[in-house]
Amino acid sequence: MIARYTRPEMGLIWSEPNKFAQWLEVELAASEALAELGEVPPEAARLLRLNAGFDVERIRQIEDEVKHDVIAFTTSVAETMAVAGHAEFLDHPRTTPLAKTLFAVDELSGFVMACAYVRPQGIEGMTPKSVKKKMKTPAFAAAINREELRAGAEQLGVDFDEHLAFVIAALEERSAELALDGAEPASA
Repeated sequence: MIARYTRPEMGLIWSEPNKFAQWLEVELAASEALAELGEVPPEAARLLRLNAGFDVERIRQIEDEVKHDVIAFTTSVAETMAVAGHAEFLDHPRTTPLAKTLFAVDELSGFVMACAYVRPQGIEGMTPKSVKKKMKTPAFAAAINREELRAGAEQLGVDFDEHLAFVIAALEERSAELALDGAEPASA
């Protein structure tokens, strides 16, 4: 469209952001239809609806490289889905540092917090050794996949013990606000 001959309302309809928004809506509707058919986990379709997005400038950058608008669009959407990378069942590849980091710290943080909640002193003085001991107890925080805890550090290219110590230290810095300090929560 030629901008000087286009009414603003019509220009919006034919704009790049609107075009990509429509493409995304088609993809999301297809995911939801596949979930209804049982071919995609319903939670995956829900997470896609909540998290998928795109960046027009990034699409342009990618298109300059690959010379294909659809590939550029889907790549941009995948980049915005870094959050989805921590959910193994979505089978979303973790290709960005952000996606790898989220995967490496999400479940591990939850496991470390669970360990802190059952210790009288909370997270204070917690060591990687004590967390790894809890990892060997299948009944403790049973929903957390132990292999994924280690895989996260591996994907980041860091030693698991060092990664675990880093996560413990990060959570310990905010132990009071996260109720990890071993103090009894105030009753309502």
